[in-house]
Amino acid sequence: MPIYIYQHPTKGIVKEIIQSVNDTHEYVENGIKWIRIFTVPEINTNVKLKAESTAKDFAEYTKNQKGTLGDLWDRSAELSSKREKIYGKDPVKEKFSKEASKRRKNKKFLG
Repeated sequence: MPIYIYQHPTKGIVKEIIQSVNDTHEYVENGIKWIRIFTVPEINTNVKLKAESTAKDFAEYTKNQKGTLGDLWDRSAELSSKREKIYGKDPVKEKFSKEASKRRKNKKFLG
């Protein structure tokens, strides 16, 4: 079950509470409702991926890793840079851009 973080509204004390995903995410102690603290999900990106790895490979290798979403984006950018050095362009990025443009009714995707 996931851990949720709550902070006392006046004392600043922080507690980690294990709750089901289906629970109402509230924590009350001695009649005082604590404030839920939201955090950035962590993903471990300490994975040795080759530049030629597919999107499916990337998802498979990073699904149980630790780190932040920013770390994941940084890793993706590193692989994109490696593909550009190998192929002169990033075929994964080009494919994504073409598909995104189609979804946008052929408006150019600038991402």
